[in-house]
Amino acid sequence: MKIIICGAGQVGWQIARHLAGERNDVTVIDHNADLIRRATDALDVQGVTGFASHPDVLDRAGARDADLIIAATHSDEVNMVTCQVAHSVFQVPRKIARLRSGAYLDAIYSDLYRTEHLPIDVVISPEREVAKAALQRLSAPSTFDVETFLKGRVHLLGIDLEPDCPALNTPLRQLTELFSSLRAIVVGVRREGRLFAPEPGDQLFAGDQIYVFAHVDDVARTLDIFGKPPRKQERLVIIGAGNVGLAVGRALEARADRIRAKLIERDRARAEFAADRLERTIVLNGDGLSVELLEEASVSSADAVLAVTDDDKTNILASIRAKQAGARMAIALVNDPTLVPLMGALDIDAYINPRATTVSTILRHIRHGRVRDLYSIGDAEAEVMEAQVLSTSPMAGRTIRDIEFPEGALIGAVQKGDRIVMPAADTRIDEGDLVLIFALTADVPEVERLLQVSIDFF
Repeated sequence: MKIIICGAGQVGWQIARHLAGERNDVTVIDHNADLIRRATDALDVQGVTGFASHPDVLDRAGARDADLIIAATHSDEVNMVTCQVAHSVFQVPRKIARLRSGAYLDAIYSDLYRTEHLPIDVVISPEREVAKAALQRLSAPSTFDVETFLKGRVHLLGIDLEPDCPALNTPLRQLTELFSSLRAIVVGVRREGRLFAPEPGDQLFAGDQIYVFAHVDDVARTLDIFGKPPRKQERLVIIGAGNVGLAVGRALEARADRIRAKLIERDRARAEFAADRLERTIVLNGDGLSVELLEEASVSSADAVLAVTDDDKTNILASIRAKQAGARMAIALVNDPTLVPLMGALDIDAYINPRATTVSTILRHIRHGRVRDLYSIGDAEAEVMEAQVLSTSPMAGRTIRDIEFPEGALIGAVQKGDRIVMPAADTRIDEGDLVLIFALTADVPEVERLLQVSIDFF
């Protein structure tokens, strides 16, 4: 398929990396020649320097026979005009735009994106996706990563294993036997920086980071077995009243369980704006790095601190200060992936990567056919796919032991009708089943072959 990606920043780069690796014809557009040079040197893509909204630039990029255009520049307006030009001049059949301003995302203006107005097929809001990710982190505070699948019935949990974890030094096969009624399975292990799909005889060690699929009703028990007893969240401090912080505050106020939240914002006008839109959340105007202001926000008694300003270093430093002041948990929004390895050493419990969140959302919307959901793990190290098994799939009608999965792929859960099944070697996969598959990035093409789902667009 021929794909044009507008914007060679962090999101555009990762999307190009994913799609070019799957043998698509990818062209990247950016007005920054250095970013284009970086993309063409490192990836199997073509590059065009120029403004993506200009018809002549899109023409040079091959828009006349493109199947999909992804507008992910830093400007909402450029992304919108790009989709309009792609539709009106080049009849590109599918168009995705990243829009950040809340003014463009209000439901009452949704008619704006109809074909006869602004022909955008899918609108991606990074801030809303990041706010959703933040709320998921808060729902499982003892994890470093969490995502839900199968309409919330199965959770993917990222768990750091501490020296006191009761499951250490025990083969995974034996853990399954010891907890035979537990609907959970370890599908990924990161050890000394390397992520792999474990074998049944593999053991877990202190310092490992594991990814576990767990039935929603068994999440608390799963966390307890791996040394992370669930904690109730009652007091929260949010640092940063931007679109993400404000969205989190509003979502918390809408929940049935009352969480006492305080919001710190440095800019006075933005703090007043947030205070006008929040009813129960206390908004404090000041520097989130100020010890005095953190004391005023009662950080010492906070169950969690969520640092979501637009500056990575501020988020990291605020998280460190909050933990030193006594906060039980700190979550930092971090855009720069090179800072992620520092999180553990700095005693920051979890992080949110907007780039990975946005990339996962875009890929979720462009995969064709029966791939219903997708989540990108780490720095594009692996993917989790939720897919429906087709009658043409080599998996249909076979037991898991008889399916030739690549070494880096595991089935984590199966939904048969309304029933969730945690997979075993003798579990039969039938046409129409929904499967959750963990796959290292290098093995994704082979998994797609097993699913008989190719990268296509509609």
